[in-house]
Amino acid sequence: MSRVIALPVVMALLLAGCQTRHAPPTKPQPICAGGDMMMQTTLWFGMSKPDGGRVSSLDWMNFVDNEVTPRFKAGLSVYDARGQWMGENGKLARENSKALMLIHGIDPATNQDIEALRNLYKKRFNQESVMRVDAPVCVGF
Repeated sequence: MSRVIALPVVMALLLAGCQTRHAPPTKPQPICAGGDMMMQTTLWFGMSKPDGGRVSSLDWMNFVDNEVTPRFKAGLSVYDARGQWMGENGKLARENSKALMLIHGIDPATNQDIEALRNLYKKRFNQESVMRVDAPVCVGF
């Protein structure tokens, strides 16, 4: 009777050693057909000032011409937008804004330029924030 019990136990132990080992899972690698992997950064600039004033079209164009363009000579896109959010006071706030889209490589200098733009705009136009959204993209020219 002990052989009858011992045999299944031994077989189970032997089979446990035969399990195949799988390589650890890897992250899927993006495929970029017909282009190169780059980053797309969109910055959202509010056009209203806390004192009730607005960033004028001239102020915006001067900011783009003097601050953005020298840092991103390869190109950029600007879109008119209208944003909204729930304020801390529980009231819905709405604001005209500008979306600035940049396509760029991934490097520390570019990141510094983007952060410089955000900080300059906040300081110059008394803004609480400039939202930044980054995403990897496949780009072909």
